[in-house]
Amino acid sequence: MDKEQISQCLKEIYHRLMANYGEQHWWPAKEPFEVMVGAILAQQTAWRNVEKAIASLRAAKALSPEAIRRLPLPELAQIIRPCGYYNAKALKLRSLANWLGNNYSDYLSRLFASDVAELRRQLLSIHGIGQETADSIILYAAGKPIFVIDAYTRRIISRIGLAPESNNYDSHQRLFMANLSADARLFNEYHALLVRLAKDVCRKKPICRQCCLKDICQFGKVYE
Repeated sequence: MDKEQISQCLKEIYHRLMANYGEQHWWPAKEPFEVMVGAILAQQTAWRNVEKAIASLRAAKALSPEAIRRLPLPELAQIIRPCGYYNAKALKLRSLANWLGNNYSDYLSRLFASDVAELRRQLLSIHGIGQETADSIILYAAGKPIFVIDAYTRRIISRIGLAPESNNYDSHQRLFMANLSADARLFNEYHALLVRLAKDVCRKKPICRQCCLKDICQFGKVYE
């Protein structure tokens, strides 16, 4: 496909998903720091486990950088135990809280005043924050236009037949950002809708007959 065809295909996918599922209202959080915490806790676990861990943090009055800095690491780890890998994630949360305190005195508005490239560079310098986590924070906490790539997105794009030649994160991200308007709301809904599709029908063992993209998906056309 040429650039115009890819752009039209991506837009068609979005419109079909929106028509089928509607707005997803993602990321479900009460304030930006909770989004940042959730992005770390979500690494390698299901969202229902993240919700349990965040509820535990809220009950312990530990959903702020200052509170996370005060808690002993073993206690913080036990609070977030439902999300799995809790010792490693406790250290990641502590690293984030320390970094925010040292560099921005916990003022997220000052951090989020940076442009996307600079904000991403800074987030990636923090222990435990990789590309997907950083981009989730930029999009969902800071409200800035960057497309989040996860395993669900890779699966769907590959099955449809749009996967880039290189299978790395940056190539998948460029596929969306080079062919869609740089709109945070669009990127927010698009990513959330892809996650919804992957959980609903485009599973590891897909239910293609129920998929709203079946007739434009190379995999769906032959799977059944």
